[in-house]
Amino acid sequence: MRIAVIGTGYVGLVSGACFSDFGTTVICVDKAIDKIERLDRGEMPIYEPGLEQLVAVNVRAGRLSFSTDLSLAVDGADAVFIAVGTPSRRGDGHADLSYVFAAAEEIAHAITGYTAIVTKSTVPVGTGRKVAEVIAKARPDLKLGIDFDVVSNPEFLREGSAIEDFKRPDRVVIGSLPESDKARDVMRELYRPLYLLETPILFTGLETSELIKYAANSFLAAKITFINEVASLCEVVGADVSDVAKGIGLDGRIGKKFLHAGPGYGGSCFPKDCLALVKTARDAGSPMTLIETVVEVNESRKKQMAQRVVAAAGGSVAGKTIGVLGLTFKPNTDDMRDSPSLSIIPELIAAGATVKAYDPEGIHEAKKLLPDISYASDAYEALEGADCIVLMTEWNEFRGLDWGRIANCARGRVVVDLRNIYNPQQVAASGFNYYSIGRAAVPALKIG
Repeated sequence: MRIAVIGTGYVGLVSGACFSDFGTTVICVDKAIDKIERLDRGEMPIYEPGLEQLVAVNVRAGRLSFSTDLSLAVDGADAVFIAVGTPSRRGDGHADLSYVFAAAEEIAHAITGYTAIVTKSTVPVGTGRKVAEVIAKARPDLKLGIDFDVVSNPEFLREGSAIEDFKRPDRVVIGSLPESDKARDVMRELYRPLYLLETPILFTGLETSELIKYAANSFLAAKITFINEVASLCEVVGADVSDVAKGIGLDGRIGKKFLHAGPGYGGSCFPKDCLALVKTARDAGSPMTLIETVVEVNESRKKQMAQRVVAAAGGSVAGKTIGVLGLTFKPNTDDMRDSPSLSIIPELIAAGATVKAYDPEGIHEAKKLLPDISYASDAYEALEGADCIVLMTEWNEFRGLDWGRIANCARGRVVVDLRNIYNPQQVAASGFNYYSIGRAAVPALKIG
């Protein structure tokens, strides 16, 4: 089979590379000439573990290529995946579908035979039918169900483990019109390698598939927000959120995933998807007040984290240096979108602090968004002369730091662990006052 993937962002590039690794011939298309030139040189526009090697292997095998020519890629393709961005629209929070509809119109003009047009981008309910209308308007000669079909195939990729998620998913969701037998056959063939792993493949209607994506992300965001609120209660009543999370997570009806207390969720999916679902529900006359509250609570929590640092530093950070470990919204990605650091650090600077930070992969992106801080080349350089240490992103390389060495280079004796990755007693034994999320503070132990 041969497919085209429109868009070489996170979803498009990972999906295209993984499909090619399944044996499908894939052309990834992007309007950005510089991005295609970089990909042709083997340079990845995003950081994702294993992606560079996966792309290289399949390019060498002749299964994966890159182009700026959409018509060339679409001509004769069995399926065309739309994987362009759908950012939150300014002013109302709805998903901006302009890139999706523009891609659909271009695809329509390039179709030369039957093609399944697959929406991989995260889109609101009803988008698939609108895509069909765009294609029909651009090419009145094309007949739905005969010359083309529109399919919804949402992605469920976690940044940092996207390749594994694509190749060994919990499920594959495919939405189409009930009469779209051709489309279902094409999609079955594309995902045939997953049948060997007995992966559940759920065929639904277009609207159902589109809603599954938003419902899944909003539920996970609600789960994160719930444990964060439990963490706040733990701090007041003297409970330990780590044990609470373990205790409820062992219940099979709840599960242990996404029960890690922290500074709030961020990234490219949860914030915009929750907001889009809220707007869709409001417009449909069926408001989802639970998710509206999740959005509000998460935004306020990020700002609260800055005050938590100020309190730990003695009530003021004016004139103090804050050493920050981690800037991206999660480890194993360079994605800074809606990262808690983008809310917390400006608040600290406004309070008079100087911030020095280190992130293993996110510094290039961070410099565009946080130009008023200094950047270090490693964790220890970031903590040199720091009055207060803040762990913001739980990269693995931060888990095994030498606290004796940190004690010698840091000026202050305050650690604020916003991800609960450290053993409180171990940090306190090195002479630091330790503060975390949903657990009691542990004062520094006297040394000597």
